Amino acid sequence: MNISRTINFISIVIGGAIAIYAQAEEKQNTYLLIGGIVLLMFGIYRTSRNIPSKYDKQEEETFVKSEELDED
Repeated sequence: MNISRTINFISIVIGGAIAIYAQAEEKQNTYLLIGGIVLLMFGIYRTSRNIPSKYDKQEEETFVKSEELDED
């Protein structure tokens, strides 16, 4: 497992746990809740940054198919 993926996973899990913990108390700690959500969003953003877009792939396939037809 890559170190970057490990950091992403840990930040998602810890951020989610902190957000749930802060929300579960009778007197909610707003700063702790915001910190947990920020950490959770940080991990999700870093994870989604490495996922390629499906629309980019469709454009490349369309270009390759049209180029092959032009050669015939």
